[in-house]
Amino acid sequence: MLAITVLLLNRKRLSAKALADRFEVSTKTIYRDIEALSLAGIPIVTHQGTTGGFEIMEQFTISRQFLALDELLSMLAAVQGIRTAFDDQSISNLLEKVKTMLQPTERELLEQGGAPLTFDFNPWGQSASARARVQALRTAIGERRTVTFRYTNLEGTGTERTVEPIGLILKGYLWYLHAYCTLRGEFRVFRLSRVQELRVTEERFEPRPAPALDSYSWQPEWSESGASEVVLTFRPEVRDRVEDTFPTEQAERLPDGSIRIRGSYPANEWFYGWMLSFGDKVIIDEPAFMARELRERAKKIIAQYAEL
Repeated sequence: MLAITVLLLNRKRLSAKALADRFEVSTKTIYRDIEALSLAGIPIVTHQGTTGGFEIMEQFTISRQFLALDELLSMLAAVQGIRTAFDDQSISNLLEKVKTMLQPTERELLEQGGAPLTFDFNPWGQSASARARVQALRTAIGERRTVTFRYTNLEGTGTERTVEPIGLILKGYLWYLHAYCTLRGEFRVFRLSRVQELRVTEERFEPRPAPALDSYSWQPEWSESGASEVVLTFRPEVRDRVEDTFPTEQAERLPDGSIRIRGSYPANEWFYGWMLSFGDKVIIDEPAFMARELRERAKKIIAQYAEL
């Protein structure tokens, strides 16, 4: 019955059949539970007809007593994590409101034992300017103002962009901007570490229908660079780094302890710089053109120090 209450609070109107299917019971059981909830003081309204169903009166909210301590601590950790990313008084106020839901004894346990779960959305090593970009974009999104910046793609090519920002994304340890790009005439995702000369303009925009981010995966055209099937062999000395970097399904452990990686990667500055960071601990087995390019780059590095 508590689950029914939570569903109705979050999803507005639900039919008896939808609830019965959700909990794998009969509609008769649902009607009996709804009646019990009404007798318990939950203000449930019943609507008849094809679009009918049950819903809870708009002003009703669930009280603290329905939240277990573990659930409340998870909420607290999430809000604290958001505060690490944004310098916003409203987030601090929200954190204080969530804390008031803790009982005195629960606060003492938290202070003595430390937080069981911590979210920190401010990546280690992130500069103050990076955080300022995030805050400026958050303001632009809230005020529906266009933003201009210079964007550098994976090939090192820079273009001037004017965009209509709609959302910020923290993926892993990197920030991205989801926005409508007037240059490309479509929605794009921009990596903030490649954004320079950011400026929030006075021009306002009307939001366009935007695709939900969870409706599609990373699109190759966002990086404006093709990809090739690559086979890499890493020596055992860098095994930990390789296992932390590459997906498990791409890795094959060889008898001598080396790791072979098979995946699709772009032949660009990012890839070659990444490979050079492994020094002599990696070999590009395929494709041959990537191996030759890495060799030429290594030769140029050696040439720079020829007189030492």
